[in-house]
Amino acid sequence: MGRINERYRYKTRPECNEAAVVKGDKYRFTVLTPALIRLEYSENGCFEDRATQLAVNRFFDVPDFHVIENDGCLRIRTDCMELVYHGGQFSEYTLTARFRGEKGRNEHVWRYGASCSNMGGTARTLDNVDGECELEEGIMSRHTMTAIDDSRSLIIADDGWIDTREKGIADTYLFAYRSDFYGTLEAFYKLTGGVPLLPRYALGNWWSRYYKYSQEEYKDLMLKFEEKGIPFSVAVIDMDWHKTDIDPKYGSGWTGFSWNRDLFPDPRALIRFLKEHGMETTLNLHPAEGIAAHEDAFRAAAEQLGIDAEREDAIPFNMTDPKFVECYFEKVIRPLEEDGVTSWWMDWQQGDMTDIPGLDPLWMLNHYHYADMQGREKRPMLLSRYSGLGSHRYPVGFSGDVCSTWDSLNFQPYFTASASNAGYGWWSHDIGGHMGGIRDEELIVRWVQLGVFSPIMRLHSTSNDFMSKEPWNYGMEAEAVITDFLRLRHRLIPYLYTMNYRAYKEGIPLVQPMYYVYPDRFEAYIGQRNEYFFGSELMVSPITAPAEAVTGLGSVEVWLPDGLWFDFFSPRIYKGGRTLRVYRDIDCMPVFAKAGAIVPMAEADGNDIGNPKTMRIAVFPGADGSFCLYEDDGGDMGYLDGICARTLIEYRHGPRPELTLHKAEGDDSVKVKDRSYIIELRSIRDTDDISVKVNGAEYGFMKEYRDRNLYISFEDADSDIVISFGDLRIAGSKAEDEVFKLLLKARCDNKVKPYAYSLITSERNAWETAAAVRAIGLDSELERAIAEALSLYEEEG
Repeated sequence: MGRINERYRYKTRPECNEAAVVKGDKYRFTVLTPALIRLEYSENGCFEDRATQLAVNRFFDVPDFHVIENDGCLRIRTDCMELVYHGGQFSEYTLTARFRGEKGRNEHVWRYGASCSNMGGTARTLDNVDGECELEEGIMSRHTMTAIDDSRSLIIADDGWIDTREKGIADTYLFAYRSDFYGTLEAFYKLTGGVPLLPRYALGNWWSRYYKYSQEEYKDLMLKFEEKGIPFSVAVIDMDWHKTDIDPKYGSGWTGFSWNRDLFPDPRALIRFLKEHGMETTLNLHPAEGIAAHEDAFRAAAEQLGIDAEREDAIPFNMTDPKFVECYFEKVIRPLEEDGVTSWWMDWQQGDMTDIPGLDPLWMLNHYHYADMQGREKRPMLLSRYSGLGSHRYPVGFSGDVCSTWDSLNFQPYFTASASNAGYGWWSHDIGGHMGGIRDEELIVRWVQLGVFSPIMRLHSTSNDFMSKEPWNYGMEAEAVITDFLRLRHRLIPYLYTMNYRAYKEGIPLVQPMYYVYPDRFEAYIGQRNEYFFGSELMVSPITAPAEAVTGLGSVEVWLPDGLWFDFFSPRIYKGGRTLRVYRDIDCMPVFAKAGAIVPMAEADGNDIGNPKTMRIAVFPGADGSFCLYEDDGGDMGYLDGICARTLIEYRHGPRPELTLHKAEGDDSVKVKDRSYIIELRSIRDTDDISVKVNGAEYGFMKEYRDRNLYISFEDADSDIVISFGDLRIAGSKAEDEVFKLLLKARCDNKVKPYAYSLITSERNAWETAAAVRAIGLDSELERAIAEALSLYEEEG
């Protein structure tokens, strides 16, 4: 029998394939892939074959490699690297490596123990950070190799508990992938464990606020959100769900595991209410002070642990004691989950030390909370801070209490994208900022826009009545924009959920730095660090600075790779292969879809985030494209057994463009019966030359054209549906219309505006027009905004 219940065992396969090992008396090298080698050195010749906090699987297919021994020198050659070992204890002189093959086109020599350039990973927390913070190292490097030292992490034993390891043994993983970022992630996830599939509700909007609500106040607030059509899928109740005003002999009140019945007289009824209104419940935990005598679970926990409850001594919170860990979950956590609590917000406060040297209590909490939830029929989810490489196994990340400032907003896109370099793809930020700052409605709107195009969209604020994030607390324009974006987040869930599955199945994060997709382009690495890909179809460049004084518009520098790029919110179309500054009013942000992109969305309002009855599919023409929509139950573990549905959508551009909506394949229990579809072709000319066929026969549909978009509606036919177009031409915004709107809004001399506009509408080419506008002496930002408009791609053919 193990030291802890077998339910807490994490599935591992730590033994490597012996055919991949090159071993001597005191060294061992394991060739895991052509670009990943494990390096070990031990004076006593004992090596570690058990799983560690980092490495849970070392059983890889054996790659081709060659071993050459000559004059006391050992060389291991793969297609990607050559490792050279001269014997003796590992040092910068005895152990080196070079790139080989296609990756060998530079003179970089990696030396053991020497520092190398690293593209950065993520950080434990953004608590109290106003602006930027230093990032921990990740696993990516464009020009050098990356070494991950695993010699200090602890052992995940076969029985599920934690063991220490022998000191003085070198244990390093050397990655030599250079700019093959997807390959790096694939190897990293195979070594450290994959990214779990999030429950579907996690991808909707989360309401969170540090505030002492009563049960009725909370219900009334949720009903008001519902009345105003503001959707949420997760209700996060901060620490005031539990007793906080307690006798000091029991503690400070920060730690608590018992409902405050003065505020929440019937917790089960509240959770049922939230569930009936489409919301799951998450509760906040600060467990550092242990289980005090005033807690509902105290006597049951004391009895299980053999403690005299009459003494009323608090049970210390000790995650290094397996008996306490089992008791904590069985007597404290599980009864609350039986009330209906779906997930936990582990709000830390445990420090960074335990009774076991080198063991981080935050890692223990993340690991065992997640392991405990994995034993249920529902998918686990935990909101907690980052606890080092391998933390992607325990999503979702809570980035801490950030300051509500433009500097903090400006750091978050880069921080989120860079976290992918540590394999950490599911960050949740305090959208709008937790504390501090000054009231700035533009800042809040821009932050919400970023939140909608972030991994997790969670509104949050501190217990300050002047900082709460209800949209109606802001002016009419801000309220309308925030509401629209929160609705958009829920409409995007079919797309987001498919990307969620892709992250689980293929190891590709939802948010990716630009250089993942364009590793050979210099522009992807410099300048626009806040620009990122949001899934397979969209590219985002959030506005993170106040609007310009004259234009009244927010702006940001963007790099558009080669090709045609469609603005997600308007008919604007851009030719790529350039860097430019783009300008946006407060009601939109720079989000681009490349020609050929396909984005499935739910055509529904409210909190329902299930597989939608009506599906809207946005298609951006101009190039071929495809998208495979993934759907399943959204919350159970059936996906592990293949209980899911997939719908392939293909668009073929050409003289007679064709869109094929293939019949859904998979389990009938998941497929949506009698689904309706709305195909939305963006930024094209109107046409009546449309044919919709099923099995070669004409099929009924409805057509509508407005705002340069073509809409085709029909019912599912339980068969392939083919839509053909005789003439389909791209038609974006006209430059003169865009310039008129710019001049209308601009805070500049009205007498100059007619002349400036006349230049735009004259028979000049774009370059001559831009030169003439510059000669007027307009404000420089207004000039640049006009230049953007003049550069738009207007029509095809």
